[in-house]
Amino acid sequence: MSVQVENLEKSMAKLTIEVSAEELEKALDTVYKKQKNSINIPGFRKGKASRKVIERMYGKEVFFADASNILMQNHYPEAVKESGLDIVSRPVVDVEQMEQGKPFIFTAEVAVRPEVTLGKYMGVTVTKIDTSVSDDEVAEELENQRNKNARTVDVTDRAIAENDTAVIDFEGFVDGEAFEGGKGTDYELVIGSHSFIDTFEDQLVGKNVGDDVEVNVTFPEKYQAEELAGKPALFKVSIKGIKAKELPELNDEFAQDVSEFDTLDEYKEDIKKNLQEKKDSEARKTKEDEAIKKIIDKSKMELPEAMVDTQCETMVEEFAQRIQQSGLSMDQYLQFSGMTLDKLKEQVRPEAVSRIQGSLVLEQIAKEENIEVSDDDINAEIEKTAKMYNMEADKLKEYMSDDDKKSMSNQIKIQKAVELVMDNIKERAKAKTKKEKEAEAAAAAEKESK
Repeated sequence: MSVQVENLEKSMAKLTIEVSAEELEKALDTVYKKQKNSINIPGFRKGKASRKVIERMYGKEVFFADASNILMQNHYPEAVKESGLDIVSRPVVDVEQMEQGKPFIFTAEVAVRPEVTLGKYMGVTVTKIDTSVSDDEVAEELENQRNKNARTVDVTDRAIAENDTAVIDFEGFVDGEAFEGGKGTDYELVIGSHSFIDTFEDQLVGKNVGDDVEVNVTFPEKYQAEELAGKPALFKVSIKGIKAKELPELNDEFAQDVSEFDTLDEYKEDIKKNLQEKKDSEARKTKEDEAIKKIIDKSKMELPEAMVDTQCETMVEEFAQRIQQSGLSMDQYLQFSGMTLDKLKEQVRPEAVSRIQGSLVLEQIAKEENIEVSDDDINAEIEKTAKMYNMEADKLKEYMSDDDKKSMSNQIKIQKAVELVMDNIKERAKAKTKKEKEAEAAAAAEKESK
């Protein structure tokens, strides 16, 4: 195999890869052996016709497509290593020559890592963020915990109220005719959830178990079922039950039930500590994003389109994996949302550009600051990852390829660059808006008047 590299404009390169005629012949023979049992030739039993007979019947090119795929898959990775290029996109391949008895020649057009000229990255000014935790925030989290630990009770002595769950049978009619999908039995509807259209839920408030209610609503103009869009509808509803949340009392017993603490005061302190850690973490991430954005704005780089396209495709693949975990296929998502793959790629494009720019400037900082990653750094990261997946570190290390370790090393290097930037930031309080100033002045005046 031989490789020629041609540097193109805008951080692109073209690899011309030549594979010997002997290798091409082996690949053609491999494809023939795989496919001969599925090819019908008059006068021959399946699998008994020779390659020459099949090629005479269907043409010499009958095995070319699959043979070229084998050769490209086998030799492209070798060509990348031999070229020494830092490739950052998927290749666009093209067959230049494929003829029996001659070398197989194909090209691969790729994006290479662009050059980055850094702007200021030490002493970047970012907005100071208040991370103090108020008593109101602790009280709000306590209320969330009360709601999580509430029990549901049947209500028999009063009418439906806001936040109750009404157990109902219903059937909907448009122009006096029942419509598809408008019927339900023993449906549990949370009043105030706004999960039903228009004022449906409001019209159940004040009704009692055993009541039959006529609910009048209008479908939205942009409703998913076009035949119902904008039309008035009548729902006949039977109230079969009322359920309500019964919140536990806020006391030491509650603290003991939901936490490892003996008293409510201790539990409150733990909530405050956790909220503080969360706020500190979120503030640091916000400041990191601001600092990196400012470094990007002061730096120069030209991103090849193929690099951005590859990042967009990767992000769409990540999104597809996430929705599959929720039980929805990508085809179903596209159908329900009215999106296309091209629209989705365009939607993620700005974030793809930001991700690439962020990685490039941080990698360049690591390079200019001679940031190194030691074996201890790698081992510590493997230990951390193994713990996340309940694995033994040695086992995880066995499964990792050289490329996996290289990728991990690069991520550690980037994180070290982030830490270097963040250790040298300057914080400045956010300038107050006119509205905020007026609110402060009003509060001060009210306090003085008292």
